[in-house]
Amino acid sequence: MSDRRGLLIILSSPSGAGKSTLAKMLRDWDDTLKFSVSATTRPARDGEVDGEDYYFLSEDAFKRQVAEGEMLEHAYVFGNFYGSPKTPVQAAINGGTDVLFDVDWQGEVQIRNSDLAPHALSIFLLPPSIPELRQRLEARGKDSADVIAGRMEKSWSEISHWGYYDYVLVNDNLDQTFEELKSIITATRLRRTQQPALMAHVRKLQTEFEELA
Repeated sequence: MSDRRGLLIILSSPSGAGKSTLAKMLRDWDDTLKFSVSATTRPARDGEVDGEDYYFLSEDAFKRQVAEGEMLEHAYVFGNFYGSPKTPVQAAINGGTDVLFDVDWQGEVQIRNSDLAPHALSIFLLPPSIPELRQRLEARGKDSADVIAGRMEKSWSEISHWGYYDYVLVNDNLDQTFEELKSIITATRLRRTQQPALMAHVRKLQTEFEELA
């Protein structure tokens, strides 16, 4: 086991609040951070590699893993199941590697109810305003007006669950928010639950103290 346990870092936000950009900035800051690879029951698309892009499972295999407690979180979306297998995340955490999750508030709640909850760090990103959120979505130039309207309609449902998270940041300045994210992660890496060697060190100090008596 590593000298420290890895973190299960959950980043959530409404679409357009900067989550994807900040996740990439975090990976550039620390290339040991890895993204969680999700499992899905949808067929693989051209060029997708099993175990890298997704774990591609049959519906029966997916449901079996859910029943066995192997999925940290899961959801049914547009006719297919998606979820986060626990075993590779547990292995990464034990090896001292932080794993980055891009899930919504429902996924955050499921992870909080899992046995990996002691190693979870959840952060929610808020936009500075609703007009700014819409402007960001429109500026991306990727979505139709109908899609943007749908994302805006969904955004309040997502924002209303901000209270589930450990930290909530208002992303009104990307560079400042990035610095805050780095500070949160750096501090949480030092949390007692993330330092498995502490107990042995305290026992060593106790032995040394008794030898002096």
